This record gives sequence, C-alpha cells and structure tokens, in this order.
Amino acid sequence: MEKNLSIYGVKSHSLILKDLDEGSRSVSGYFASFDTLDSDNDIIRKGAFTKSIQERGVKSTSNRQIAHLRNHDWEQQIGKLTEIGEDAKGLFFVSTLGRSTKGNDAFLDYQDGILNEHSIGFNYIGEKINWIEDSSFKSGGYFEVKEVKLWEGSGVTFGANEFTPVIDVAKGLTNESHLAKLNKEFEIITKALMNGQGTDERLHSFEMRLKVIQQKYNSLIIEKPFTKDTLIIEPNKTQNEITETERKNLLIKLLNN
Repeated sequence: MEKNLSIYGVKSHSLILKDLDEGSRSVSGYFASFDTLDSDNDIIRKGAFTKSIQERGVKSTSNRQIAHLRNHDWEQQIGKLTEIGEDAKGLFFVSTLGRSTKGNDAFLDYQDGILNEHSIGFNYIGEKINWIEDSSFKSGGYFEVKEVKLWEGSGVTFGANEFTPVIDVAKGLTNESHLAKLNKEFEIITKALMNGQGTDERLHSFEMRLKVIQQKYNSLIIEKPFTKDTLIIEPNKTQNEITETERKNLLIKLLNN
C-alpha cells in the first residue's frame, strides 16, 4: 500500500488535558500518542519526534521552534512551549498560555473543557515510514511511522475535524465558496511573502499558513480529511512584478504539487 508523503499532516487523539495551573497559566498534556492505530492507518512509534525536538524544541537555538497553536491556525499561537518530550505514552508538553486576547480565550476554553484534545501538524519522512502487513488489521496491515518532521501541536475542540470545509461541504455548502475564500487568503499571504518584509518568524508563519491552505484545498477536492502539502515559492519576485496570471500559476503549482 502506498501513502502520499509530500504532505502536511494532522492527527488528533483523545488523550485529555493533563493539568491546568491557573496561577502560572501553564497547561500540560499530550500532543500525540504512541503505538495506537489512527484514522490514516498509521502507528507512530516512540522516537518519531526525537529529531524535531532536538532541532526545534524549547532547548534548541532555532527561531522556528515547535509552536503551540489553536486548530492548526498559524495566526493563533496561544502559548509558548516550556517543555516538550517523549515518554512511554506519547509526545508530552507543557506550555505557558499567552496574555493576548487569543491566549486568554484559550485559557478560559481549557478551563471550561472546550479545548480538551490535541493534535499535531507535521510532515512525513519517506525513509522513516514502512507498510507492515498484518492480517489482524482490517486493512491487511498498517503504516509504521518511525520519524516525522513536527511543526506544531494544537489544542482542538471536542475532537472535531480541524479542517471545517470538509464538514461544511457535507452539510450542503458549495466547494466554490470555500475555494474562493482559500484563493483570497492565498493571494494575501503570497503578496506578503513576495514582499519579503518582516522577521524570519513572520515569514515562517506565512509559509506554514500556505501549507494549511493547500491541506484545506485538498480536503475539498477529495472530500475527505486526509490532506497534506508541500510549499513552492518562486524566488526573486517582488509584489509589483507578480501578474495575475503568475499568481494563478503559482497557486496551481502549490495545489498540484
């Protein structure tokens, strides 16, 4: 069995919040679990996050450290990770929630049990995933995932599908309206990227938001939540040099990659 590896993946699990310290605004729990079969027919093994933690964990010097988001939205960084690591159960974390409006809202939603599950945003690594044949599984086997590139962990609401266009389409809304919204968001972010202004962290946030846009686009096209992506950006272009045709071509490249 084959899996599309050139993708940005998300995985939710039902491990509930471990602790919320109201005094320090610290929240702890698990972003992912080990040795359990998920809806993508994957089983993630302990050690899958080790390299990402070394390269982009809280003790790294990277300016692209693993983020704590809400619903995989790079405009909603709700906390700052103070610990992240692996134990026998899964990928654990401790995060201090921000004092911005979004951070305060997240604090209250954790407090009220509205944010009660977590999910990860990641990329597969081709040589670190293998198909294991096993007749005890309904599909005849599973994908064993030994390493991923971890970008973020997100608080999610009641285990719902984070990529709402799929749910909305099932309710009878048109793909066209969602595609128009995604196209508009893509154009805004592309202009900002091509302009090239701001900190490296800001530009990284834009890049990751483009990945999520493609994921949502793929969800609409195939009408199921198995959605991921890669990012293509043409270099040496300024905002004024990009024509409408070039923007459309860039969108096509991004979405067809």
